[in-house]
Amino acid sequence: MKKKKTKILKPSYKRILIKISGEILAGDQNFGLHTNMLRQIAEELKQVHDLGVQVAIVIGGGNIFRGVEAVKKGMNRVSSDHIGMLATCINALALQNILEQNQVAVRVLSAIEISDMAEPYIYRKSLRHLEKNRMLIFSGGTGNPYFSTDTSSALRAMEISADVLLKATKVEGVFDKDPVFDKRSKKFKTISYTDILKKDLKVMDGAAVSLCRDHKLPFIIFNLKKKGNLVKVVCGEKIGTFVH
Repeated sequence: MKKKKTKILKPSYKRILIKISGEILAGDQNFGLHTNMLRQIAEELKQVHDLGVQVAIVIGGGNIFRGVEAVKKGMNRVSSDHIGMLATCINALALQNILEQNQVAVRVLSAIEISDMAEPYIYRKSLRHLEKNRMLIFSGGTGNPYFSTDTSSALRAMEISADVLLKATKVEGVFDKDPVFDKRSKKFKTISYTDILKKDLKVMDGAAVSLCRDHKLPFIIFNLKKKGNLVKVVCGEKIGTFVH
């Protein structure tokens, strides 16, 4: 009986930045942190890290606080964004804890000052951590209101010279219509930055798409909730939508 050959995983990228939306961390709940989902994400991040890939993460806070909804109900935008930044810090610390339980060296860097819990974001220090094979979690957005975590992920990806930006969501990629409400929606395997902006596809903040376009940073939108997808994307499999 022939032995089944073990597939050797070979990463397509040396350094990546992953944007993880806060909503994913809630799992099947509508709010808060779902421990099983955190563990699943941490295990996949470790697999990628063990392949020799330098990994940085920007984390959202939508599972704790939805700033857009709060503004619609009358909250001041600046206050709303500040609360959202704090929510990303909570998520970052939770993910750090689970990763450390998996024996991954990881540092949380915050754009807002919370020195007892996280290091301040310093460009050269973040590069040094990556060179020492430490995983990074960027929290606090850009530290400024009116900027989404999508924008901060594009900014941080360019600052650390990432090969690709991976936007991990709960949908399969970019569609011409919202797949939740329209089952006839069509998924794009590839799409240009300009087409996303022209068609006003709500897959990523417009400022983030423009930043990626201006600096020729490719990004991939894929479903992180499907187990194994992160490793497949990093190893070059055609998962999700490739934006270039």
